[in-house]
Formats: sequence, structure tokens, C-alpha cells
Amino acid sequence: MGKPLIYEIMEKPATSCMIGIFSAIWFYIQKKGIGYSHVGLSYETAVEGHWWRIITSAFSHISVLHLVFNMSALWSLGVVEQLGHIGLGVKYYLHYSLVLVVLSGLLVLGMYHFLILRFKIEYFRRVTAVGYSCVVFGWMTILAVKQPSSKLDLFGFLSLPISFAPFESLIFTSIIVPQASFLGHLSGIIVGYAIGWGLIHGMNNYWAFSMLLWIVIIFVLSLKKSGAFDINFLEIEPVTDPSLPSVRFLASGNGRTLHMSTLPIAGAEMV
Repeated sequence: MGKPLIYEIMEKPATSCMIGIFSAIWFYIQKKGIGYSHVGLSYETAVEGHWWRIITSAFSHISVLHLVFNMSALWSLGVVEQLGHIGLGVKYYLHYSLVLVVLSGLLVLGMYHFLILRFKIEYFRRVTAVGYSCVVFGWMTILAVKQPSSKLDLFGFLSLPISFAPFESLIFTSIIVPQASFLGHLSGIIVGYAIGWGLIHGMNNYWAFSMLLWIVIIFVLSLKKSGAFDINFLEIEPVTDPSLPSVRFLASGNGRTLHMSTLPIAGAEMV
């Protein structure tokens, strides 16, 4: 008999929070009728400056089956949080989840770029990807390197040896779900091996916070530049209309007095 769910949630706090966040985002997407074109990542939108889609695409799921598959795999991979004794643990999990989101997104765009320019495969210009699968495949790979004796449990009844899980899952999803992003999953595996083999290392709280700060800055600026959303607070235009009231301070012997002068405005209406 397994542990009560509440104990497993306490043992996997980061994973549990992420599953809750992804589920809430999925519910919001369904309620608002948001589709692939609104949040997905493609080469075409990246060229147009929609870099914010690297983040929105990773955190969005349109299909409930896609969400269930990814969250089931993520729950099983949450064992990483309990492996602090071999150098993993909660901090490692959070730090490198951030790395996987960004680098796998950039890598898949690089693959699209190569295939479009080198082999003239225009199909990849418009392929739109969503979902956390790239990070899931990345963690499968890291765990396969760090803890090859582990098993990956899916849906509560399917158990795969973790050492083969990345490529087994890559082939399985490509056959069962033809529209799944093969290159997106492959990019997660490649970045996962780079992390597992120590080619990408040295993440700590300082670098994670710095990376997160840059992600927020680029996210907001690319939103503004792409015009996807109107972010008025980023731009303040000076008002120089002489017909508007002017306010100034007048010096007096006892301090300062606020003085306002107004001029009539022709044709003004309350809106």
C-alpha cells in the first residue's frame, strides 16, 4: 500500500505547486477559449519578436490528454526533489527546470532555423508548439544519467526503466500522437544530457535569480515590442497641451502656496 497522497505532496512541494499552476492555466485557457496561435511558439512568431512565447508555450496545454500525460510524468519525475543526497533536491530541481524551459525553447528554434535555411523545409516555419513536454523529457534524461536504476511511472500503471524512458517516450508519443513536437521533445533530451553530464552546471540561487530577472525583462519588452498586449505603464508621454490646467508652486514668506490656473477648453466633453 502506497503512502497517503498528502505525504507525497509534502515530499514533492515544487512538483505539486507546478502541477497546480499548470492545471489552473489549463482551466483558464479553456474558459477563455485561448488556442495555439495565442500562446504557442513557432519560428515565424519568434522572427516577429514574440520571444515571450518561449515561456507561455511551455506553461500552456490546450488538450486535456496532453496535460494529463505531462503532469503524470512530472509527478513521477518529482522524485528528483528527494534525491538531495546525490546532489539533486528541491533547489536543483527548480534551478534546472528554469534552464530547461529557456534552453530547450531556444534550441528548438535553432533547429527550425537550420531546417528552413539549409533544407528549405518551410513547414517548420509555421509549426506551433505548446506544452511542458520539453522539460519533462529533459528531466527524464537527467534522471537517466544520475539515477539509471529508477523507474518512470505513467498513469499509475505503466512503469518504464528510466534509462530508456527518454527515447522510448519520444518514439511512443511520435507514433501515438503524430502532431506531437518531435523536435521539441528532442531538444529537451539534448539539454537534459548537457545538464546530466555536467556540460551545463554551476546554477545556484544567485544565477537562478539573475536568469529569472532577465527572463522577466525580455518577456515584458518583447510583449511591448510585438504589440501582442498593450502595456501602457511602460511608456509615459508628456502632456504639452496649453489648454489644460497648469499647476505651479509660488514661494511665499510662510512657505509654498499651490496655485492652479485654467483656461477654457473649446468643445470639451465628459467621457
